[in-house]
Amino acid sequence: MPLSPEIIAAIVPVGAVAIITSTIGWVAVTWLKIRNGYPLENSWGKPLLPAASNETIERVKLLAQENAQLRAEMGSMKDRLQVLERIAVDKGSRLAAEIDSLGTPRLN
Repeated sequence: MPLSPEIIAAIVPVGAVAIITSTIGWVAVTWLKIRNGYPLENSWGKPLLPAASNETIERVKLLAQENAQLRAEMGSMKDRLQVLERIAVDKGSRLAAEIDSLGTPRLN
């Protein structure tokens, strides 16, 4: 069954638009990966390892330091939250006794 010229004339522009759109999308995704430092992959999904620059290594070091600082800060926040929870659910008389004991020196 041969295709009529009208059907071919209707299919060709749609196919051309699909090919152009997918090519532009591929270029845009690759550009965004490069720009944001994501690893590139070949057509089989295996990573293409670009040479690590000094800037990239320094950036990773800075991020690791920031991560360590944030983890330490989070730990201190958890400790503070535990104290505040203890204060909030504690009876007032015991809390007052603890506060008073902090203010007066013990004589032994």
